[in-house]
Amino acid sequence: MTWNIHGAVGHNPRFDLERVVALIRRWDPDIVALQEVDSRRALAGAANPFDYLPRALGIHAIGARSITGADGDYGQMLISRFPIVAHDVHDISIPEREPRRAIRALLTTPIGPLTVIATHLGLSIRERRDQVRKLIDLAAGRAPLVMVGDFNDWFWPGSVRKALTRVLGGRTRYRTYPSRFPLFRFDRVYCCPGTLLMKSGVDPAARALSDHLPVIADLRAGDVSS
Repeated sequence: MTWNIHGAVGHNPRFDLERVVALIRRWDPDIVALQEVDSRRALAGAANPFDYLPRALGIHAIGARSITGADGDYGQMLISRFPIVAHDVHDISIPEREPRRAIRALLTTPIGPLTVIATHLGLSIRERRDQVRKLIDLAAGRAPLVMVGDFNDWFWPGSVRKALTRVLGGRTRYRTYPSRFPLFRFDRVYCCPGTLLMKSGVDPAARALSDHLPVIADLRAGDVSS
């Protein structure tokens, strides 16, 4: 699963991390990538999302804080039921734009070793063009691989989607933003090889909890080395 949770602030708007966790638990994903994890929005006395989400959803977790300050932290997380045997967090930021990160992790799974890259790309075309080159470098030689996140990409010429599809054979194609009336395919799952991706979908029930819908995908068990 990949989901931009909008700081756990829904259309109410109010901070409600418990409802976010409840929706994720209904799907019971083995791997979940979350964007816009934001402790700055937490209510006084509420749990810090960077601490609470791993305890609530998985055993293993990596946090990538792209903005830190006295009022809290903002970034993304990769949470896994499977052991994380190696990981690194890469700065893919562009000068004078919002800081951005990419998490790369090697997991031990029932289908064998799997590399997962989770990210949240920038809002400008120039940013995304530079960032996608960095993502392709991170993915090189890593198959089987899954790349997930909020790619903020809707403009076809020179798009992230076009560049990544050349090197990662499979992808989801769901409209996820804005969640109430989805128009854009911002949130995606890419796979290499493409045969790794089986059935997938979105959860419309999430429209009350975030401005993005989550994308859920099943991966093929068995030999994924070709």
